[in-house]
Amino acid sequence: MSSEMYARIRLNPKFKELVSKRERLAWTLTGIVLVLFFGLFLTVAFNPAVLAIRLGDSFVTTGLVIGLFEFVLFWALTAYYVIRANSEFDALTEALLRESMKAKK
Repeated sequence: MSSEMYARIRLNPKFKELVSKRERLAWTLTGIVLVLFFGLFLTVAFNPAVLAIRLGDSFVTTGLVIGLFEFVLFWALTAYYVIRANSEFDALTEALLRESMKAKK
């Protein structure tokens, strides 16, 4: 692609929409992960007794459940991002490229 095409793409409102949506989603998911991740570390540092509470008569503790929950949630958030990227963001990208190719002719 030529630099003219890149310039046309950057000026297109769909490009700004694509970048805005992608950044908003990325920052939202990053915030969720960081809050939960560091929240667990702060709990370990300042109130570890909460994580040692046994659930019933089993060996399972709240710390184990929270740790597994975070692990599964982080995978789910990654899958969510990939699904959105492969559907919504790719569709916007394709529409943007089609418009830019039409403008070139």
